[in-house]
Amino acid sequence: MQTTTLSFANLHNHGELFANLLRARRESFIIQKKWDLPEALGMEYDQYDTPASRWIAVHDMGHVLAGIRLTPTTATCGIYSYMIRDAQRGLLGTIPQDLLYEDAPVDPGIWECSRVFVSNRTPLANRLRVHSAMILAMASSARELGASHIIALTAASWPMWTGRCGLDATAIGPKRFIDDGDYQCVSINLTDNLH
Repeated sequence: MQTTTLSFANLHNHGELFANLLRARRESFIIQKKWDLPEALGMEYDQYDTPASRWIAVHDMGHVLAGIRLTPTTATCGIYSYMIRDAQRGLLGTIPQDLLYEDAPVDPGIWECSRVFVSNRTPLANRLRVHSAMILAMASSARELGASHIIALTAASWPMWTGRCGLDATAIGPKRFIDDGDYQCVSINLTDNLH
């Protein structure tokens, strides 16, 4: 099992990995969760898949087991910035505007984590190991990008996995029912884990 952080600058070094990541996202979000998201050529994508973002893939022998997208909160592309902020600004009809207790940050030291998934094809016996590898790679990559914090809209069960992974996370918004369950915005403090 490997973890790879992809960017537009290094995609050419990793063959089909980025396409396979987008295919796995389609399987997870469109096929399994039945979310209404853009797709083309068997891949899920959206307006945040830009050169400003990074993608973390947990993979084994060409199969993507899990993935995450990281986007700086300073990103802009046309009218869009990053998912949580755009939802708060009313640009995304499927995500409520009242996700946060305060205004969404725009700060070079804060990155957003989105499109987090563990593939349903990942055997149950390996899920915890795959999830842990994905979270550790997320924290490491974000720190390398200069982030001191990550914000995410995640399942409201976040205290279970953040504690298990040794992350310092705090709720930054109320719990909200979205599509298929309860979700909540959290901030993950990476400064305590800096070496």
